[in-house]
Amino acid sequence: MRFSVVTPTYNRADYLPEAIASVQASILAGIEADWEHLLYNAASTDSTAEILQNATADPRLRAVTADRKALAGPGRNRLIEQATGDWIVPLDDDDILLQRALFHYGLHAQQHAKARWLVADFLRIDEDRCYLPTEDYYAWRFDSAPQMLQAIFRGEHFIQGNVCYQRTLWQEVGGYDEGIEMAEDLDLYVRFLLAGHLPVVCPHLSHLHRFHRRNVSIGVDANRHRADLAAIFGKYADRLRAVGVEAP
Repeated sequence: MRFSVVTPTYNRADYLPEAIASVQASILAGIEADWEHLLYNAASTDSTAEILQNATADPRLRAVTADRKALAGPGRNRLIEQATGDWIVPLDDDDILLQRALFHYGLHAQQHAKARWLVADFLRIDEDRCYLPTEDYYAWRFDSAPQMLQAIFRGEHFIQGNVCYQRTLWQEVGGYDEGIEMAEDLDLYVRFLLAGHLPVVCPHLSHLHRFHRRNVSIGVDANRHRADLAAIFGKYADRLRAVGVEAP
């Protein structure tokens, strides 16, 4: 079992070293597995290039440099195309992976041989790594893929970077939609569900999600989220209605 952690980055030199260090601190003892960390530098103008040059002394870390700024979806696609792992773990450039996250993903993948993707809980921290009480994220258990889709489009549930999925599943559904500015990850997970794959819910914490003044999601309120849901629903309306999912 091999994990490919994928991280697109743009001008996050103040947080990126901690994201990289968190992956390098992973402890997989107890399962036969290893990892690699792939980073996509989307033409950063800060010291990101220097950070990546120093970090790539570790052979498990590889960096790809683009000549222009790009959205997260294209960045992840380029990295996964070059990945050697059979399991993909997205990690944002300002977040922190927990040391046993990959171990627990691997353990549950082994225990659920038919699983194509897994989800976990995560915690939220502020820009100084202080824990934000009452802001924990809990992955829900659903009985079926249509039930989970219905909860997503009712605005009752969402999924972020708390996932691990098979590289072959990413290939089968067509990867990230490179034209989506926001919610490209949710769009991908909707296609996982439409393909009939319900995630295994793992009882562990995957990462620390950092809230700060330059989060990509700053300004995404209920109206923006509803608009994103409507746009995603419109792409798959016939397929969603066929399994009983109503428009948001």
